[in-house]
Amino acid sequence: MNTIPLMPKATAVWLVDNTSLSFDQIAEFCRLHPLEVKAIADGEAATSIKGLDPVTTGQLTREEIAKAEADQDYRLKTADPKVRVPPPAKRKGPRYTPVSRRQDRPNAILWLIRNHPELKDAQIMRLVGTTKPTIESIRSRQHWNANNLQPLDPVTLGLCSQIDLDFEVEKAAKSAPPREAVAESARLLPAEETTATAAALSAAANRNRARQDEIDADAVFAKLKSMKGPVTEDDDT
Repeated sequence: MNTIPLMPKATAVWLVDNTSLSFDQIAEFCRLHPLEVKAIADGEAATSIKGLDPVTTGQLTREEIAKAEADQDYRLKTADPKVRVPPPAKRKGPRYTPVSRRQDRPNAILWLIRNHPELKDAQIMRLVGTTKPTIESIRSRQHWNANNLQPLDPVTLGLCSQIDLDFEVEKAAKSAPPREAVAESARLLPAEETTATAAALSAAANRNRARQDEIDADAVFAKLKSMKGPVTEDDDT
């Protein structure tokens, strides 16, 4: 598929004035409606636009134009560019926010802090185009308008798209540390440990009971001996 010319209407003006191409050929190449091209030819449209030569700009060749003029069914093809322009690099830094939306950023930041605490400050900065000191002031309630802030969804406010928000939340969830392990006391022990512990407790209880019985028996005999009194010679006879 052909790419759109650099200046479609200016290119159409030049092709109408300098070639014998049909309206359909010019319209398809310039991505215009045939009636719009006809209006340009009739002087009803684009009267103040200066024609742009697609040959000098490298969008068409003379041979391609001549081939299309000889065959009304032929469709123009854009010439291969001589210089490959690399795609624009992604701009680093906070997202640009229109002036009309900047007053809503604190409310959006508050919403993100409350509903997605896993988000890092850098992610919030990318979503709503703010700064780290602003985020810290809202989080610590030190913002100059903290008493009047209301949490509002940044997607609803038009500060970011739902796709961008979902991407950042998913990214934060993947990089978040795992949840703390269940407390040791609440962890179920293996059957071997539980049975061994029960047997040990039972054996210890039995030893304590035997030792207590022995102590009680010695106490009884000692008490009986004290109640009997001293032994006399008459008792021996």
